[in-house]
Amino acid sequence: MPKANVFNMAGEKIGEIELSEAIFGIEPNKSVLHDSVKNHLANCRQGTQSALTKGEVSYTTRKPWRQKGTGRARAGYAGSPVWYHGGVAFAPKPRDYGYSLNKKVKRLALKSALSAKAQDNEIIVIDGLACEEIKTKAFKSFLEKIGVAGKALVVTENVDEKVVKSARNIDGVTTTISTILSPYMILNGGTLVVDKAALAKIEEVYA
Repeated sequence: MPKANVFNMAGEKIGEIELSEAIFGIEPNKSVLHDSVKNHLANCRQGTQSALTKGEVSYTTRKPWRQKGTGRARAGYAGSPVWYHGGVAFAPKPRDYGYSLNKKVKRLALKSALSAKAQDNEIIVIDGLACEEIKTKAFKSFLEKIGVAGKALVVTENVDEKVVKSARNIDGVTTTISTILSPYMILNGGTLVVDKAALAKIEEVYA
């Protein structure tokens, strides 16, 4: 059964906790993880790119010179895609790149991401994750004490304004709550720093 170290807010290791086998102990499905990350990035695309076609550029459609006898290449109109400042052939237009995955795929992707973190020993559980005041320096010091040097995803049970505001100016550190986790967020977040209550919520919701 997968396990994770448990720390208190003083940065002291106080033990270990067994993680749910059904959520943190499965074999990560790389194909499903790829599909989930690709879906997330596609849904993030704004799709606002746009260019003018040959029928939309502001040029006359008059033939610029006669077909033969000038020594120049034949030309039909100034807005042709082969000309500088002409229209764009197959011009991109605003569109929605988003699409959806079914629930079973989403659930498997989330469990695969969490299991991958557990296998890599990148899950740290905090007993009573909270901040007494909004203090970035203190929260950064806490992360250093528990061995988090780079990127980290801090997960709380509910939105904690003090934790969010203390962590938001630390490079590479993001915060979220247990009920809106996503595979992309987990894989891209670095070390998973989870409140003990949030861990219980994850195991309850996604079991």
